[in-house]
Parts: sequence; C-alpha cells; structure tokens
Amino acid sequence: MTFPPESPSAPASAEAVTRMLPAEKRASVSLAALFALRMLGLFLVLPVFMLQARQYPGGDDPALIGLAMGAYGLTQALMQMPLGLASDRFGRKRVIVLGLAVFALGSGIAALATSVEWLLVGRAVQGAGAISAAVTALLADLTRDEVRTKGMALIGASIGLMFALSLVIAPPLAGALGLPGIFGMTLLLALAGIVVVLRWTPPEPAQPVNVPRGQLRDVLWHPALWRLNLGVFVLHAVQLGMWMAVPAMLTQTGLPPASHWQVYLPAVLGSFVLMGGLFALERRGYLRAVLRFAVLLLLLVQAGLFWVASSDVSLWQLAVLLFLFFVSFNILEASQPSLVSRLAPVASRGAALGLYNTLQSIGFFVGGAVGGEIVKAEGTQGLFLACGAAVVVWLVLGWGLQVPPPKAGTNRAT
Repeated sequence: MTFPPESPSAPASAEAVTRMLPAEKRASVSLAALFALRMLGLFLVLPVFMLQARQYPGGDDPALIGLAMGAYGLTQALMQMPLGLASDRFGRKRVIVLGLAVFALGSGIAALATSVEWLLVGRAVQGAGAISAAVTALLADLTRDEVRTKGMALIGASIGLMFALSLVIAPPLAGALGLPGIFGMTLLLALAGIVVVLRWTPPEPAQPVNVPRGQLRDVLWHPALWRLNLGVFVLHAVQLGMWMAVPAMLTQTGLPPASHWQVYLPAVLGSFVLMGGLFALERRGYLRAVLRFAVLLLLLVQAGLFWVASSDVSLWQLAVLLFLFFVSFNILEASQPSLVSRLAPVASRGAALGLYNTLQSIGFFVGGAVGGEIVKAEGTQGLFLACGAAVVVWLVLGWGLQVPPPKAGTNRAT
C-alpha cells in the first residue's frame, strides 16, 4: 500500500504530511473499535470479579480467586510473541481472527463455569487469544510514520474510554446478569470484533516478495527496542500496582465504590484533551522530550500518592493525581508502540510488537501479584515507594533512547 502526496506539483506542507489520509483514518478507527470491543469485555469483569467469584464453589479461597483473575495476563504474556511472529509469516488478519475466536471460546467457558477452577480455565483461554501485537502491527502496516502516533492514540483513547465506561456500567450489569451474563456479553463483543476486522478494516498490504520473515533475534537485543520494552513493563506493573491501593483510598475519602467513576471518568476524559499537544510537539521534533516528561510525571504521581497515603486522604488531591497519571499513561501508551513499529526491522514488526506486548502482559501480571504482596507486607506507602523506584530505574536506563525522525511517506509496503 502506498500513499500519494497531497499535492503532486509542490512539496507537501508539514500540516498536510501529518494529516491522515482516508485509508489511514479507516484503518485507525476500525482497529480502535476492535480494541474497544475486546477491552470492554475485559474491563467489565474487573470491578466485579472479586466479589462475584465468591459466590462460586471455591470462592472462599482469595488466593484461588486472585489466580483466576491474573491467569489472563499470564497466558497473554506466553502467547503474544508466538502470535506476533505468526502475523509476520501468515498475515495479520488471519491471526487477529484466530485470536478473537480463542478469546470468545474462553469467554464461553467462563460464562458456563460452575466453580472458581473453571473460571480460571476460562480466563486462561481468554488470555491465549493475544492479538495486541498483530493489531498494532497491522496499524503500522496501514499508516505512515508521520501519522502513526495519532493512530496509536486512537487505540489508547478507546482503551481508556472503555475502562472508564466499565467502571460505570459493570456494577449494575453484575446485579442484573451476574458474572455469567457479563462473560456472555464478552463472547458477543469478541464475535463483533471479528466482523469489524473482516468487513471494516482495510485489506492488509501484500507481503513483500523475497523478504525473510521476522525473527526473534532481530528484535531481542535491539539497542532502542529494549528500552521501550522496559518502559511498557514498568508502566503496566505500576498501573496495576496502583490499583491495588487507589480504590481503597478513594473509599477512605467517603466516596462509595459505586461512585468512583465520578473521579475516574473526568480524569480519563480530561487527559485526552492534552493529547493534541503531543502531536504538535512530535511534528516539531520534540517526541523524546515528551517521553521524558511523561515518565517524570509518572514519578511525580507516585511521590504524590506516597505523600497522600501518609496523611488524611483528600478527594481533590487524589483526583488531581489520577488526572496526572492518565495524562502520563495515555502519552506513553500512544507513543511507545508507535516508536516500536518505527524502529523495528520492517519484516519483524510483528515480532517486535509481540515482544513489546509480552513485556506489557508480564508487567500487568507482576503489578498485581507483587503489588498485593507489598501492600500486605509494607502497606500502601510501601507500594508507592516501590512503584516510584521502578519508575526511577526506567528513567535512568531509558534516558538515552534515540528517537529517529519519521521516514516520510513510508510504511511496510513501500
């Protein structure tokens, strides 16, 4: 797939070059919708799983419930790389459809579960449908370097909106349908995702002939990619670690759990308003500075939460800190995978994004497992101190990341 210049008679302006073409808009919006459908199904479970799972046989064992909750992240981590490599060899859409079908199967198992053990099996099968690498690689195939961060930002925005939406609608849905009904909805959302990718997403570009397929060794020790992989690991470990304590802190302010969305939703939506500034700064060549600012902001949030946890918790302080967290998180969620696709060898985009998403899933799993242990042993302040230390390590080791300028008008097919 090639992209003609906006004007054949004169060089395109910077604004024109960074404006999405119709095919790029269709690819970005359709893949963001695909992510939204899949992530809504996942996020609907999060606010209610711990309470609802107690009603099943085996629900008196918190460790077993926690394992069932985290099994998704573990199998995601195991399958991201194989499916990313498979998308390099056999095509993105084939792998995406297969992954969604596996995710739907896991949702069906969980919907029919009669015990916590079967919930664990269903969650593990759900995670095996790991399509994040294939989806982001397909977006990279269908967009130019200059506009790719916008496409990634749309995906990030869809994830953030689904997270906020789930916090609002999950409790009433759980009351009306129970956990089986929510998993049944998740199955239907996965099937809707298959329709989106087959009927709405543009065709993927033809595979270049006589070009070797991606290999893990091409991306494993890449000097820039390992910094981005470290970053996504820390980001998601900190994200889930924070949520081992933040809901309880909100409750301490007197805000009931059913009303927590009143803090989350404005924080998420407000952070999107600032995303436009990222695109302007990227056009001016300041993306590395933006990345450093976002990591420093994440460190500031951990320091602020540490301080708040040491005194009487104030709702407005927590609201401001969560807003700043989502600003940092959304910037990093949009820019880092875009950079991975830009820095990876063309034939190994799926492998590179597979490794990236593997570290993301491991971070998610570690954040929950280790975060819970830290809260149990050291309390809330100990958790935020550990999160801050992890961000410092990321900041130091990732400081030397070199951000190349976008290659004008390039994508996989050029």
